Amino acid sequence: MGETSGGGSNAETQFGALTGQQYVVVVGAGGSGGSNSVAGSAGGLSAFALVTSKGGGGGGSRNFGGSGGAPSTGGSGGGGSDGFNTGAAGTISQGYSGGNGTSVGGGGGGGASAVGANDNGTTDAGANGGAGRASSITGSSVTRAGGGGGGGYSSASSGGAGGGGNGGFNTTLAAAGSANTGGGGGGSASGPSGSGTGGAGGSGVVIVRSTQAAASTTGSPTVTTSGSYTVYTFTASGSITW
Repeated sequence: MGETSGGGSNAETQFGALTGQQYVVVVGAGGSGGSNSVAGSAGGLSAFALVTSKGGGGGGSRNFGGSGGAPSTGGSGGGGSDGFNTGAAGTISQGYSGGNGTSVGGGGGGGASAVGANDNGTTDAGANGGAGRASSITGSSVTRAGGGGGGGYSSASSGGAGGGGNGGFNTTLAAAGSANTGGGGGGSASGPSGSGTGGAGGSGVVIVRSTQAAASTTGSPTVTTSGSYTVYTFTASGSITW
């Protein structure tokens, strides 16, 4: 409450928990990186009570034979590739679209606070991922849900702030998104005899802040305090009961 959500939307409405009611927490896995003719997959959703956040969309792909896969929509959209140039859309109130790709570089993945950059089509380098969203729900400002950088042939692109992985190039491997940030994995590219594989997306996280300490939890959340609040950070699925 009080912080804007991804995609530039308003803050979520404050949630009133019922005493004795168990609330399920779901932490989504990161999507797999694309390779050759197979597009990257979207990440799994994360959820608490009535609030659900989609995983990031998968990036597009194309091999030298001309086949490939289109980028997909998620919380933020996957970046485009050669043959599937247009980046995928993000989801309203969650994230922004991926950037457009060209024949020499992939578009950057969308982030929670910015679109992925379009590839410029001239430098053989992929485009940078969109920036994530900063939140101080734990008491300290942390940026999460940055988009992955697009793959290129001559140099690496940068992942967006907030756990986005850098794009790979030629024989340099793409970086995975940072765990428990929801950051996108970097795209990859290779020569005609090689096979580049994009980095996997980072897993999600669910953070619950309450003025009343919970009676019980499952899933082993990390429990901290911030002023008058008790903060529960779930890096794996579980539950919480007040």
